[in-house]
Amino acid sequence: MAVPTRTGPSASRRATAFRMRSTEASIDTIAGPGGALTRSLGRTDLIAMGVGTIIGAGIFVTTGVAAATKAGPAIVLSFVLAGAICVLVALCYSELASMTPVSGSAYTYTYSTMGEAPAFLVGWNLLLEYAVAAAAVAIGWSGLFGAALKSLFGVELPKAISAGPSDGGVINLPAVLIVGVIVAVLVLEVKIAAAVVKTLVALTIAVLILVIVLGAPHLHAGNWAPFMPFGVHGIAAGAALAFFAYLGFDVVATSAEETRNPRRDMPWGIIGSVIIATVLYVAVSAVLTGVSKYTTLNNAAPVATALAAIGAGWIGKVILVASVIALTKGLLMVFYGQTRLVFAMARDGLIPKALCRTSSRGVPMRLSVVLGVIIAVVAGLTPIDTVAELVNIGALFAFVTVCLGVMILRRTDPGRPRPFRTPLMPVVPLLAIAGCIWLATTFEPLTWLRFVIWSAAGAVLYLTYGRKHSVVAARESTGAGASDTVAEPAGGVA
Repeated sequence: MAVPTRTGPSASRRATAFRMRSTEASIDTIAGPGGALTRSLGRTDLIAMGVGTIIGAGIFVTTGVAAATKAGPAIVLSFVLAGAICVLVALCYSELASMTPVSGSAYTYTYSTMGEAPAFLVGWNLLLEYAVAAAAVAIGWSGLFGAALKSLFGVELPKAISAGPSDGGVINLPAVLIVGVIVAVLVLEVKIAAAVVKTLVALTIAVLILVIVLGAPHLHAGNWAPFMPFGVHGIAAGAALAFFAYLGFDVVATSAEETRNPRRDMPWGIIGSVIIATVLYVAVSAVLTGVSKYTTLNNAAPVATALAAIGAGWIGKVILVASVIALTKGLLMVFYGQTRLVFAMARDGLIPKALCRTSSRGVPMRLSVVLGVIIAVVAGLTPIDTVAELVNIGALFAFVTVCLGVMILRRTDPGRPRPFRTPLMPVVPLLAIAGCIWLATTFEPLTWLRFVIWSAAGAVLYLTYGRKHSVVAARESTGAGASDTVAEPAGGVA
């Protein structure tokens, strides 16, 4: 049969919209000169990065607030539920990550299983998720840093330089400065960033263990009654809120291209970080609701409030410092994940390819600086109030897509070598999808409307820019094979 010729650019673009890229071709995208990242991460680095992102300052705040407003003492079950669903999703992630050790996580996997247009929408929603999370964390860091200065040294920052215009200030300078520090760390070398994260993770876990040890002897069963004041729906609502934190294992997945032995270590990093973080969340929430009535925890410092009730008020200063540390590493990892996602999309031509140029150290320095400027402006001038649900719905969308992709690839390419295989197929991905959908039903209608609007904007961007500049489309129009390397190098040394 003769190969049909292209009759016009629009026909080719329509054909490319749902064209899938093989995993070999995904791996081949790193072969272009200057387009590859440096492989320097090991198993411990990956676990630390995942735990460092999941265990942020939210564990010192979200656990108490979610108990008071969402689930009551059953917040323990909320974290068990969120952790269980995330473990199921992580098993699916692990199979695809071990097969495709390339930056981009869910975006890259969707490209290989569902096609270019769905992959772009997944990446587009993850991009919003990372950007909003980074700005929110930077603003939160500024608030906690100011509180720590006042508590420890009696120094209070002027409102003009500690709040944005809408909050009565001029600029949130601490938020801008911490973004600058994060960018500086990331443009040095990923190994340095991983070392910083491991140190900060160790400090955070030490503080959490201290909280558990101090609170455990003072547990009172009466504080756990009623155990489910908000019913089963409250447990699900608490779990949905917790997903704001579980973005962490997607950060691990997107670091595959910088892992020395991704086929062996990616599953350990993804699954291990989810399990460790879930255990810590469950333990801390059990202590909080056990030493203090859940109705008293709806404040900005629930851990300090609970421990003050048992005579450990001094812990408040420790918690403030630990929260600043936790937010610092959380911001570092969220920013890292965002740069690697955008790097992958730029290298594929779906957004401007100039963003994927790497420096002599093998890091996307130009991209890091550009994103840093954008996030610094947003964090310095804009108030961000309720963002958790908007971030979570993007994560759930990506999780569902990855789980579907595992099942699709098992049918379309069952003989492909899989260094890690998701067990109990298709039960695990189906349960993960069902769990994600269940949690998504707890979101407000306005959250769904924002999700639809953002996705529609992404579809327009893909149709007007992405499909015209797609590397896969350009390669196929010149007759290159599916597993060939990218015809046009993905960038040079910046």
